Amino acid sequence: MKIRVLSALLVVAAALAAGCSSKAQTTTTPPPPQVTVVTVHPASVPVSMELPGRTSAFLVAQVRARVDGIVLKRDFVDGSVVNAGQRLYQIDPAPYEAQLNSAAASLQKAQANLATLSAQVERFKPLVDLNAVSKQDFDNAVAAKGQAEADIATAKAQVDIARINLGYTAVKSPITGRSGISQVTQGAYVQAGAATLMTTVQQTDPMYVDLTQSSVQGLQLRRDAAAGKLKLNVPGQAPVTLTLEDGRAYPFKGTLQFSDITVDQGTGTVTVRAVMPNPQGTLLPGMFVRAVIDEGQAENVFVVPQAGVTHDSKGQATALVVGSDNKVAVRTLQVRGTQGSSWIVEGGLADGERVVVAGLQRVRPGAIVQASEAPPPPRTASNG
Repeated sequence: MKIRVLSALLVVAAALAAGCSSKAQTTTTPPPPQVTVVTVHPASVPVSMELPGRTSAFLVAQVRARVDGIVLKRDFVDGSVVNAGQRLYQIDPAPYEAQLNSAAASLQKAQANLATLSAQVERFKPLVDLNAVSKQDFDNAVAAKGQAEADIATAKAQVDIARINLGYTAVKSPITGRSGISQVTQGAYVQAGAATLMTTVQQTDPMYVDLTQSSVQGLQLRRDAAAGKLKLNVPGQAPVTLTLEDGRAYPFKGTLQFSDITVDQGTGTVTVRAVMPNPQGTLLPGMFVRAVIDEGQAENVFVVPQAGVTHDSKGQATALVVGSDNKVAVRTLQVRGTQGSSWIVEGGLADGERVVVAGLQRVRPGAIVQASEAPPPPRTASNG
């Protein structure tokens, strides 16, 4: 009997001890949540801008008829590369050869007439002093000689015109480039007055890329540059990279040439022109592309991983930072764009602040956390 009572007391004591232990465990304070942070410091960061645009030929020459006549032959293949000065068409030269011969004959006649009148003036000179020839006759001879000299000048001009027109019968390419479709065939009649289009030659290496930029973007760039927030690259030195219509990166880099000063009233945009090398002929006139322009360097900005930046209900960019007391605070950020997988922040953060990049869903502003620094990103292997 005593043994049974003792066993019951032991069971009760064990139950009480277990209850006390469980109560002690339930009243223990949980540890602060773990978060990963990135310590930010101001730096100079390259700023780029992506714009849509279309390609256009560097030089475009519309080859048109400059004399009337029948096309006797064509000396090129559609779509082939032609050189500057290369003959593309031959217009019947016979009428213009005849005009040149006629002008040359008129010149010879004027030269012969001048010789006769010059000799007459030389004969009259001594006779005037002897009163053997009247002064009026001598003056008439001098005037006739002057007229003959003018006739020679006119005849020479006619010879030059006839020679030029004869040269126009050989229709040559004014530039080196790729020819387009021939608009006339052998036997066609072309006219200088109608400026008959015969073909088009385009130089496609290098190529122009005409991009459209919002006037608001341009205005903000100029303000940032004036305030010292941004050091702009000057035209001719700002690198430009392209993405083609199929999404592939174009392998060659170009440079920004200029930005137009006139805003399109219909679209509110300005044209920005870049020059791109095209040694392989990949770019064709009229292609749609997207270009990234390196505008310059943003001064005293912070680079924050995208995981550390969220947007509130008003659409403002925000970030959680961990203070020296390990308390979480919220910051409203002023961002100006992205760099790779990070945001470029130009306002809202201070040097040395720790931005939460992992564990955001477990904390709220004012909470105490345990923060650990995120490992640095791996370095990419260089090709040098």
